[in-house]
Amino acid sequence: MDSVNQLGRFLRARRAAVSPREAGLPDDAPRRTPGLKQEEVARLAGLSEGYYARLEQDREKYPSDQVLQALARALRLNPDAARYMRGLVRDQDRPTPPDAEVATHVRRLIDAWDATPALVLGSCLDVLAGNALGRALYAPVLPYGNLVRFTFLDQAAARVFYRDWRLIAEAGVAWLRATAGPPAARPRLAELVEELSTDAEFRRLWSRFDVRDKASDVKRLCHPLVGDLTLNYQIFDVDGASGQHLFIYQAEPGSPSERALLRLRESADAERTGAGPEPHRPRSASRDSGNSL
Repeated sequence: MDSVNQLGRFLRARRAAVSPREAGLPDDAPRRTPGLKQEEVARLAGLSEGYYARLEQDREKYPSDQVLQALARALRLNPDAARYMRGLVRDQDRPTPPDAEVATHVRRLIDAWDATPALVLGSCLDVLAGNALGRALYAPVLPYGNLVRFTFLDQAAARVFYRDWRLIAEAGVAWLRATAGPPAARPRLAELVEELSTDAEFRRLWSRFDVRDKASDVKRLCHPLVGDLTLNYQIFDVDGASGQHLFIYQAEPGSPSERALLRLRESADAERTGAGPEPHRPRSASRDSGNSL
């Protein structure tokens, strides 16, 4: 993937995403392109038009912290996007080490949670480890080794598995930017983005430079063995392992999803003992409600 002028691309994409009305500017004349003009961003950030133009053209590569803070305000960046922009400047020449192996004590910890699905993901959303129930829950994804690869490279299966595929796709791309950092600093990210860029929808979402981290959410799945599931999940950083994230999934007590998760656990246990899983038989009952991102 071409990593040249990532700051300029970021500024242009985020400038296009802010309407004049959102920036407190008059919006009474039609515009040829969406978003703010270069001179409007410069004025809002207290910069000269020429200096801001040089930033977008990659002729100014090392703006000060004060300039970056002013740009973050002018472009209405959330904290994750502002941190990402700083990384494009400060970390562009600093390579990031690859994800380390998951520590033995972390594997033992998640393996002890036999009733709770758990996965350890790397900075680029590679699946690094999982307990038995986590692997059973994400069985359709595991052959791809990466959540975003599955989402975009097998959309027929992904759109069935993720009941809110579009939200999952948008959130996954934004979270990938937030967790993996600047592409130039992480060869694994550059490799992954080059592979995924064969898909038009991924290219569109990646070009928006949306950046969003998260610590918890709700996910709605349709599992091939047990049917619909609505699960809450929490994300924790793994101490001492930069870039590793622990995902823990739970169903609401007494819900149909909890019963489906129990059937999935029984199926995983049966598979380990050689009895084989029970196939899912769809019912006419309504699906669990919930939001998924």
